[in-house]
Amino acid sequence: MHENFFHKIKVYYEDTDSGGVVYYANYLKYLERARTEALFSIGFSNKKIQDKFNSLIIVKSCNIEYKKSAHLEDELKIRSFVKSITKTSFLMNQIITKGEDIIVEAQIHLVFVNKESKPVKIPDEIYSKFEPYFCDTIKT
Repeated sequence: MHENFFHKIKVYYEDTDSGGVVYYANYLKYLERARTEALFSIGFSNKKIQDKFNSLIIVKSCNIEYKKSAHLEDELKIRSFVKSITKTSFLMNQIITKGEDIIVEAQIHLVFVNKESKPVKIPDEIYSKFEPYFCDTIKT
């Protein structure tokens, strides 16, 4: 069974429009923060990956569906897990909820690249630490 990484976010005034509704682009920031925290939870950071492996993790594509709005001072939870993985990339599903309500669903295609932006093999050390977050039904 796969594990999920959970990260909590509180909506601040700076995240909202004049009506107190979260501006749509800020959900991308929330998702990025959750991915960064997931990386920290397995002992890595973007800087550490850059320094140790001469690699970066970049977003190749993002498919996001906005289902409901979040508002000022809402407490949100972001669930993240790896849906599928290849030698150089992985698809991460992320779901933002407010209570029991799904606010946003996103699928992010992330790729490991070198400093010339060419795809590189995911280091074994990182792959093995991400393994508990793999969805148990799809692994390519």
